[in-house]
Amino acid sequence: MIEGRIPKDLGNDATEIPGARRILTSLEEAGAPWAVVTSGSNALITGWLGVLQLAHPKYLVVAEDVQVGKPDPSCYLLGRSRLGLEHSDSMLVIEDAPSGVRAGKAAGFKVLALATTHVVEELKEAGADWIIKDLDSASLKKFADGKVEIEVWDTLQ
Repeated sequence: MIEGRIPKDLGNDATEIPGARRILTSLEEAGAPWAVVTSGSNALITGWLGVLQLAHPKYLVVAEDVQVGKPDPSCYLLGRSRLGLEHSDSMLVIEDAPSGVRAGKAAGFKVLALATTHVVEELKEAGADWIIKDLDSASLKKFADGKVEIEVWDTLQ
């Protein structure tokens, strides 16, 4: 599949979202359950994670897993199910696209939007609860019971 070659062919020009590595490392260290829910294919997302040498999630929801893509909420509902979470308030969606924001909100989740690929107005119109430039404006706080909380600053909304 040609999609699987994209990260290898274009990987030298790829840049990770500022703060992403730190957030993923914090999630791993906290033992918090997390998933990647993407409209991309399995080959594409695993290729990018490999090229950028980012943590691979235990749970992954990709285009092949759902019949209808974002903004349909089924991808996030499947992610919640794979994580073993019962309630939507147990999960935070981090998104960079209006269709993903809409999907997260339709699934009943709080959504933190990153203004990395779309303008603030589009993310706000889509219903994001918070908008930040990138993950350099966020950090995780771990609690003794194993839960984590995200703290954000320099919000754009």
